[in-house]
Amino acid sequence: MRRNFWVGLFLILVVIGLGGYVSWPTTTTIGKRDVKLRQGLDLQGGVWLRYKIDLSKTASEDQSEAIESTRGVIEKRVNSTGVTEPLIQPGKIGSTHTMIVELPGIKDVREAIDLIGKTAQLEFREPDSSSKTEKWIPTGLTGKQLSKATVSYDQTTNSPQVSLKFNADGTKLFKQITERNVNKPVAIFLDKEIISSPNVNEPITNGEAVISGQFTIEQVKELVNLLNAGALAAPIELIEQRTIGATLGTESVKESLVAGAVGLVLVALFMIINYRLAGLIAVLALLGYALITVAFFKFIPVTLTLAGIAGFILSIGMAVDANILIFERLREEIASGKTLKIALEEAFRRAWPSVRDSNMATLITCAILYFTTTGLVRGFALTLALGVAISLFSSITVSRAFLRLATINPVLGRGLEKV
Repeated sequence: MRRNFWVGLFLILVVIGLGGYVSWPTTTTIGKRDVKLRQGLDLQGGVWLRYKIDLSKTASEDQSEAIESTRGVIEKRVNSTGVTEPLIQPGKIGSTHTMIVELPGIKDVREAIDLIGKTAQLEFREPDSSSKTEKWIPTGLTGKQLSKATVSYDQTTNSPQVSLKFNADGTKLFKQITERNVNKPVAIFLDKEIISSPNVNEPITNGEAVISGQFTIEQVKELVNLLNAGALAAPIELIEQRTIGATLGTESVKESLVAGAVGLVLVALFMIINYRLAGLIAVLALLGYALITVAFFKFIPVTLTLAGIAGFILSIGMAVDANILIFERLREEIASGKTLKIALEEAFRRAWPSVRDSNMATLITCAILYFTTTGLVRGFALTLALGVAISLFSSITVSRAFLRLATINPVLGRGLEKV
């Protein structure tokens, strides 16, 4: 048991040390991985765009679905550029439906605008045998039957190309198309422009196709992102664009961080004054918790907004709450006449159900917020959930290890008995 304790303590200190290294401001890369702390639009500024949604060819009963589908496609396209925590929400100006897109920290504005605005209508066409001129007619196979698109390379020329995989309906339809067009070309159109017309040598039954041509790897990746995100349900037109600074301003951010720091200091003082040595140990465990949590934020990475910072600070409160439950139980166990070591183990064992249930309730709430909302609320839910999960490790594992270590020393043990 003693050997297991020292091994566990060593591993805990290693984890805290790694957390401190990753969370340190000057640590921006680990190997080839970028671990910079990302900031949201309210902390670092970015680009604000407003699009007009053309619903003139959409039936009135289908317009709500088309707007939501368009929002989802835009979000997928934006995420593919590496922009995190974008705010994408529908709006209305008079009778005109609009879509607002906020992109924090965007560098290449024109590239993002071009990517968002593309219709990305993929379709396959076959030659019209009744026409003497080159004419292509629709086959019914479009991007709707596409399962996924991936980047691949031609085995002969090693040039980049797009590999397509169709769903069950698309596989069946593609088989029929290639069967009736053996030794003939089948054209691939994107946004009504032909991008490839490969010749069919034999029927293709596995539902796979390739888009090849004089493409660069960047063009292939962009095309793959567009196809995987899907086609816009309704055409959109950029009508307003603004480059904005941090919405909170530098002074507001500093004041918010100072307020958070003051709150944490007051919590630390409360723990030390009320629980003495045990409170001091809890504060040390919380410092380790903070280092590990920030390291996770940088490594995942999590884009921090002011709402996200609030979620992080709230999770610290949850960690403090767990320690209070444990220490109050420790007082009761010592008062009942148990020795310090037995009282300590009983305190953790009996407090665990309450700590577990309260944290699980918070995690369930975070899951609901994360999967049913967008933007700032989703960021708040993510930072709170990560913080709560790590706080369980801090309050149950780290605090227990430090308290057990203190019981080894007679002087510190007597200090713990005065909890």
